[in-house]
Amino acid sequence: MENLVKTEFNVPMREEVSATNQEIFDALTKALGFVPNLYATIAYSDNGLKRFLDYQNAKTSLSNKEKEAVNLVVSQVNGCVYCQSAHLVLGKMNGFTDEQLLNIRHAKSENAKLNALVKLAADLTENRGNANRANVEDFFAHGYTKENLVDLILQISDKTAMNYLHNLTKIPVDFPVASVL
Repeated sequence: MENLVKTEFNVPMREEVSATNQEIFDALTKALGFVPNLYATIAYSDNGLKRFLDYQNAKTSLSNKEKEAVNLVVSQVNGCVYCQSAHLVLGKMNGFTDEQLLNIRHAKSENAKLNALVKLAADLTENRGNANRANVEDFFAHGYTKENLVDLILQISDKTAMNYLHNLTKIPVDFPVASVL
């Protein structure tokens, strides 16, 4: 049997990353007051952090509230404690209550349109891009468009990448772990 070497991932410090990533760290610190550990971990790649942030910050047809709902339910499905913690905080900042966030984590919302969105997001995530036709039809019946569907899939891919990175690296969560976890 082959010997397996366990590789630990530490959160890289500013001086351990490329000059380009150091500039991004400075910008994040200015904007957020700190560099989130998962972003810092992406900085192991000289090009990854800029590429990811450009992708994450691109325009979308989904509202910030819808994006946070998708981010939370996808993180729940993918079992990412780091991203669940972050998106519970960001969800509250976008006007969700604790009860609403708990429901979203279970792919439900009392708002019919948001319910259609989170059900489809969870279904697509659980089934790796395949979805129950009824969930797709419900999404469109609640006023979402083909543009929204494409943007939903892109949002799922954004969050899934972060979920996978944390699930593999297990770097420390640097957001308060909310009681609704």
